[in-house]
Amino acid sequence: PTERSEYIRVILVELNRIMSHLMFIGAFSTDVGIFGTSFMYAFRDREYVQDFFEEITGERMMYNYFRPGGLAWDVPDNFRERCKQVLGHINSGLKDLEGMIVDNEIVLARCRGLSRVSTKDAINWGLTGPLLRATGLEYDLRKAEPYSIYDRFEFEIPTGKDGDVYDRVIIRLEEMKQSVRIVEQALAGLPGGPIMAEGMKRTLRVPEGEVYMRVEGPRGEYGVYIVGTGSDKPYRHKVRGASFCNLSALRAMSIGNYLSDVIIILGSIDIVLCEVDR
Repeated sequence: PTERSEYIRVILVELNRIMSHLMFIGAFSTDVGIFGTSFMYAFRDREYVQDFFEEITGERMMYNYFRPGGLAWDVPDNFRERCKQVLGHINSGLKDLEGMIVDNEIVLARCRGLSRVSTKDAINWGLTGPLLRATGLEYDLRKAEPYSIYDRFEFEIPTGKDGDVYDRVIIRLEEMKQSVRIVEQALAGLPGGPIMAEGMKRTLRVPEGEVYMRVEGPRGEYGVYIVGTGSDKPYRHKVRGASFCNLSALRAMSIGNYLSDVIIILGSIDIVLCEVDR
């Protein structure tokens, strides 16, 4: 990909991470029993990001904007200004959400100490993303195996200490702050130039051999495994989604807890069911 398209990609995937975590905060608020305000605030701020994505890609979901070698088309002329407006809304909204959740008596009573997972168990169960980092392990593919241009940005990897539901919630709040930090740096360094690499063909032929590439999605490791034959039709193609792998540990994470708490434990995993059920 070109330099410009790499920067735009990072900006958009980090905004998408924020949008995903906002949806988690809103949905989890209802799971834990703090109805109303935090749900509405989270989805209000998510709408700012969705509107921004619609201006760029024409879609609110299923954007189909990234292409091998770059992007489908360039961003609008007001991209920087609009992005800064969105970041302003997010920063303001995060302060509100923190005030409603971090020291909320219901959240503390129902989440602190619930479904504790050790780092060893998390690794054995194949947990990734916020669930793994909640155990105290500072592991994020953007740092551990830097891809794209992530090695050019300064950001922290939030971790927990107890590996419980509460830590999983707080980590996602902190990760949104770090995503804002990355987007601000990418905006400041956004270069001009083309958005598609030269010589890109419409049909791609995958070389013979096998490859596995993974990135850090909002819910954890998202990977693609391909066995190429030298043609445009790979012999094998498998997608590793974080939701399916994380959900597989629900039973182990729930043992010893009340049945009424399983809803909260499930909510803290933050699955996308259509990814699980594919």
